Amino acid sequence: MGWHRELLIGFDLETTGTDPREARIVTGAVIEVRDGEPMGRQEWLADPGVPIPADAVAVHGISNERAAADGRPADQVADAIADVLAAHWRTGVPVVAYNAAFDLTLLSAELRRHGLPSLRDRLGGVDPAPVIDPYTIDRSVDRYRRGKRNLEAVCAEYGVALDTAHDAMADALAAARLAGAIAVRHPKIAALGPAELHRRQIEWYAQWAADFQSFLRGKGEADAVVDGTWPVRELADQGIRQG
Repeated sequence: MGWHRELLIGFDLETTGTDPREARIVTGAVIEVRDGEPMGRQEWLADPGVPIPADAVAVHGISNERAAADGRPADQVADAIADVLAAHWRTGVPVVAYNAAFDLTLLSAELRRHGLPSLRDRLGGVDPAPVIDPYTIDRSVDRYRRGKRNLEAVCAEYGVALDTAHDAMADALAAARLAGAIAVRHPKIAALGPAELHRRQIEWYAQWAADFQSFLRGKGEADAVVDGTWPVRELADQGIRQG
């Protein structure tokens, strides 16, 4: 049948900002999807412990007042999300996240911030895998397509419905469906097993980062550095451009 017809775990975070090493979780969602159809789902609302900037509130709609009144402590939310994802990885089920390097790095940073076991610790010392990132795959299989590559634009390209962008559950479901739609359009992606597809994405992301870094330096940003690590960036590095 191919991995895209089997169980996939859609995952998304909405946050306080755009730097995954500094931003905090506001909402999170994990949804089980089989052949495009949603099944079980879990959602979290966190009190991030820091003010949610107005521009972030404008994106996801979660106010400081709501987060403080209804949100769970940030450490509990990060711990619960990590446990759910790790349980799926331990059984070999792929986790699908659009721009996974952002969400998984941010989750990892939250775990470290609160002194909680890392994703690797929860997996017995191995890296989180398999991860399927429609953002990374689409940039590889359709490299020269013009236009934006955000979730809304790529969903439109592949005919995937996204009714409420920047709602964590809607985005998680759309990411899982988008992964399937890409596999249908590109049989060579469908033919790869999840473990091999994970390995290929590491290579594709690194190549994209190298190309983008060269582009920026060619435009005069002589010191530009683009982190090519996927799906979880090193947390010790600071000031590195996000992909």
